[in-house]
Amino acid sequence: MRSVARWVAMHGFIRFLAKRAAAAGDPQAKLIADPATRADASGVYAEIRAKGPLVETALAAITVDHAVVFETLRSDDFRTIILGSRLPAPLRWIEKHTRSDALHPLRPPSLLAVEPPDHTRYRRLVSSVFTARAVEAMRDGVQETADALLDELADTAAPVDIVERYCALLPVAVISDILGVPDSDRMRVLEFGELAAPSLDIGLTWTQFSEVETGLVGFNAWLADHLAALRRSPGDDLFSQLIRASDDGVSLTDTELLGVAGLVLAAGFETTVNILGSGIDLLLRNPDQLEALREDPSLWPNTVDEMLRLEAPVQMTARVAKSPVEVAGVRMDQGDLAILVLAGANRDPKVFDDPDRFDVTRPNAAKHLSFSGGRHFCLGAALARAETEVGLRSLFDRFPEMRAAGVGTKRDTRVLNGWAHLPVELGARQRATNA
Repeated sequence: MRSVARWVAMHGFIRFLAKRAAAAGDPQAKLIADPATRADASGVYAEIRAKGPLVETALAAITVDHAVVFETLRSDDFRTIILGSRLPAPLRWIEKHTRSDALHPLRPPSLLAVEPPDHTRYRRLVSSVFTARAVEAMRDGVQETADALLDELADTAAPVDIVERYCALLPVAVISDILGVPDSDRMRVLEFGELAAPSLDIGLTWTQFSEVETGLVGFNAWLADHLAALRRSPGDDLFSQLIRASDDGVSLTDTELLGVAGLVLAAGFETTVNILGSGIDLLLRNPDQLEALREDPSLWPNTVDEMLRLEAPVQMTARVAKSPVEVAGVRMDQGDLAILVLAGANRDPKVFDDPDRFDVTRPNAAKHLSFSGGRHFCLGAALARAETEVGLRSLFDRFPEMRAAGVGTKRDTRVLNGWAHLPVELGARQRATNA
């Protein structure tokens, strides 16, 4: 009964409101409750853009405007949202008194849910071990992992699900190395991540909610055991370094470590799984762009940014006004919510010419906002770019005749965007992977 009450408070009530508002044409509600919009939101994004830079809806203000998203992400007038904080008082009471002890990515001490001074302290400690030099040193490891996974695919004649066999395995191996996860536990981490992926969404079905709760509880229990094991026997991994790190003599508590490491672990493979799959799909559907890459491999870094622009692995984020503020001519009161559609901002025609076209030579592709911005800019952006470039270049070098082998399946999530399944035929011809 506690779980049912929590679902009603957190999601059932919102689903009820969203269905009514969606039927009346509310664009934000369509993103939650309309299956056709969830499958392809481009029409709703265009509708929002036509109405103005910031549009007030029944549920929140929403924007797909690049300039508004860019500025709001960096504004001190806004803070990140905390799970359940904007529910009506009776539902907020239910949520508080029925929640499990499992940490949630939208509740402190997650980096997604805290602001300075806590955010500053957490991020400084993570940054002290997650340095640019450390990320660059991982590049050879990413290549070795990619080569090993591709070796396992080399003799496969039948169509394969490239997400299951490659896109998911590469980032989970890389992030597991970073956080000292033993080989025997990596598939468990992947399973927990898949279960918990919709945790950033609102308006979940009962089935989705139950899977999320199972994933979060299981992941937190496993992560606590992993933390205890590393305290007993620390290694050279970044998680062990984070345990030892301190800021002016103050280290992270166990709860803070679990919150920070859990987010790094989950975000470190979930978003990269998504962009790897989306990148494969884009190149298979645009063979002229793949040929341009073969003729000029120096375009790969820009191609990764263009993929991130077109298929943002995180579609949207939210900010709450800390005090009365005006945004793009719209008055927002303290506590008002702004939905920032990163995916829409990435296709703003005022910034990107012919924004729906995939162009590996696009000169300003890196202006995308897929890694958020301001103090919450993604800590793992450099690693995600490196994994995507190495992973996709190695795959298409090894299997130059790869082609689609049927219709894939997109993930049934609103915030995270990617492929759940993507069948391909690798092709008979193969050549050695470029290092």
